[in-house]
Amino acid sequence: MNKNYDYVLVGAGFYCSIIAERIANDLGKKVLIVEKRNHIGGNCFSETNIETGIEFHKYGTHIFHTSNKKVWEYISNFTTFNSYYHQVLITYNSKVYQMPINLETINSFYNINLKPFEVDDFLEQEFKKESYTNPKNFEEQAINIIGRPLYDAFIKGYTIKQWGRDPKDLPASIIKRLPFRKNYSESYFFDTYQGIPTDGFTAIFDKLLASNNIDIQLNTDFFEIKEQLNSSATIIYSGSIDRLLDYRFGELDYRTLDFEFEVVNYEDFQGTSVMNYGNQKIPYTRIHEPKHLHPERTYNLDKTLIIKEYSKEANREEPYYPIGGEVNKSLYTKYLKEVKKVYPNLIIGGRLGDYKYYDMHHVIENALDTYNNLIKKGC
Repeated sequence: MNKNYDYVLVGAGFYCSIIAERIANDLGKKVLIVEKRNHIGGNCFSETNIETGIEFHKYGTHIFHTSNKKVWEYISNFTTFNSYYHQVLITYNSKVYQMPINLETINSFYNINLKPFEVDDFLEQEFKKESYTNPKNFEEQAINIIGRPLYDAFIKGYTIKQWGRDPKDLPASIIKRLPFRKNYSESYFFDTYQGIPTDGFTAIFDKLLASNNIDIQLNTDFFEIKEQLNSSATIIYSGSIDRLLDYRFGELDYRTLDFEFEVVNYEDFQGTSVMNYGNQKIPYTRIHEPKHLHPERTYNLDKTLIIKEYSKEANREEPYYPIGGEVNKSLYTKYLKEVKKVYPNLIIGGRLGDYKYYDMHHVIENALDTYNNLIKKGC
């Protein structure tokens, strides 16, 4: 192992890849990226299904969206984006509805014909049946937003499958990620910039990490080689913070995902890129059909790729989603304080490192800020 690296980055997702690109190309310094998987790109990694030629996101559908011009201008140096706008549907009791909940969802579910200006009065009648002055958890917060019937149909079962917990045991803040519309708008995001990378996500990482100043070691566990590294090197870490101290205070709570891939003999299986399933008795949370992510591409096949997604409790190897809550927040703070003593040259960030449910644009912004404020200024 070469000990001459001044910067060692742990993980090859957006956070570390962007910082590596900046150090290599802006500062002109050598960096080492250590990645335990056999590929770059983190959870944004995309590849092509051999049988159909359809490019898919191995770890679930990722849609790029942002209103941050700085983030957009930076990432546009490494890709162009297609015109895809994200729409999600949900199947409940064998009927398909719009998701997030909008006026079409409300009217279809209740079999009524409300106008936008009538929604508040209609929901007020639901709130009279059940509402909470100071919502203490996910369920109470959701009921305060959409009422009990819509919550039971479209949120409760999906949430139990996704998070593996009674919604009463989840923080109220999680529901804030889900938009709610009182008109017929079907777009999931309202950001200024939105789309799928024209050449796929992996192509972005190929360009980010193309510099000769960047060395990459795949299939490598940082904790197995850290003693071989330059002791004065700056470590930039995007993994789970509790792993840094071998879980000495206990484990932070995460969810992880399993995927079931299948090629089916239909040109189009479900007519959209993502179909959610609200009923708790259906074991998967959603089905992805990635061909719909690239409307600019032509597939001359009577086959399509579908991917069923299952959520489960995370093991130590593949944490995806920080669950959060006060107990986990307190535990994270405890780890952060201690980590600074054990790793004096450590910078930590990203979704796992910060234990925050970041979207892609948040991670990119986080990485650029880390580079500009902590690394470049310190040189």
